[in-house]
Amino acid sequence: DKILTGHIGLGGMGTGHLNFFRKYVGALCDVDTSHLNRAARIIGRYVPRYRDFRDLLDQKNLDGVLIATPDHWHALQTLEALRNGKDVYCEKPITHFFAEGQAVYREAAKQKAIFQTGSQQRSDRRFRHAVELVLNGVVGKVKEVQVGLPKGHDSDKGDSTEHDYSKRADFQLWTGPAPLLPYVAARHHWHWRWHLAYGGGQLMDWIGHHNDICHWALGEDRGGPTRVEAKNFTQSKAKSYNAPPHYEVYCEYAGGIKTSLGSHNRMGVKVIGEDGWVYVTRGRMEASNPAWTKLDFSAGKVKAYASPGHTRNFVDGVKSRKAAICPAETAHRSVTPGHLGYVSNALGRALKWDAKKEQIIGDKEASALINKLDHRKPWSI
Repeated sequence: DKILTGHIGLGGMGTGHLNFFRKYVGALCDVDTSHLNRAARIIGRYVPRYRDFRDLLDQKNLDGVLIATPDHWHALQTLEALRNGKDVYCEKPITHFFAEGQAVYREAAKQKAIFQTGSQQRSDRRFRHAVELVLNGVVGKVKEVQVGLPKGHDSDKGDSTEHDYSKRADFQLWTGPAPLLPYVAARHHWHWRWHLAYGGGQLMDWIGHHNDICHWALGEDRGGPTRVEAKNFTQSKAKSYNAPPHYEVYCEYAGGIKTSLGSHNRMGVKVIGEDGWVYVTRGRMEASNPAWTKLDFSAGKVKAYASPGHTRNFVDGVKSRKAAICPAETAHRSVTPGHLGYVSNALGRALKWDAKKEQIIGDKEASALINKLDHRKPWSI
């Protein structure tokens, strides 16, 4: 009748989840004591508090775990949670490395776990309506999809002074499987994502939102592109970051559909068909035929998964065992073009991709890069 959740990572997103999960919380975890104390105040009652996520996952009475740590921690914490019999809600992108994503979705299937990815746009009525317009052929045969993501950063967002925190237990645990770099205020907490040791820049930070909608509309939740090419990646001028401020990733899908992802496109998703187009972003929808944007417009018989709300959908799944709206494999495949884009940029050439086998075709050097796992010892998946 009542589920209990453990919460790992209590920064911005982790704290935000507590507004919905307050009555379900059974344990809290963060290496930052100030985050732990703030979360405890929000809950307003005693729950066990931990610094090490492994101690939280040992708690047998927890049904589900919410993971809102930096990207470089997602896979290891998710896999440990799954192996401990927990259902998992993990923020996007679900993993930092491509091969981690494969390990996560396969382990989730093995454990028959309920898995929800924090791609909350899937639970938004407007995005679902736009997807149904495409799936029902209202815009005609799809020719092109423009996926707009934010620009990155060319300047430090805070103090860029380097500090040697290597002997601090909290910084060692925060770093975990990532390279042990100096502590820099400008790239910790929210801004870790602009350094490739911890995140994937704006490309990987947002691809799990807007390209997720692109894949949903194209029916590619278990598919992917046939060709990927990176263009016009730029180098950050910031001292503390190395993710590209500008980036473009061009993909081709079955049937000749072409997509482009990057900061050169208008933020959101624009699907262009032979009979018209539809554009959707948070809070707004436009179309070549304005009547299509009315949420009471009947797109047709094909209905996309309707979620009552992203966190609610996860809780309902934990209770009913019905799959959540954005399970692990779906999320992994939504961000795969980003992983491939980084490899394409590193090698300076386009890649051919076998989405069914999840393999690069005819390029051993690229294959080695896409499957590389670079974890600091003793951490591994």
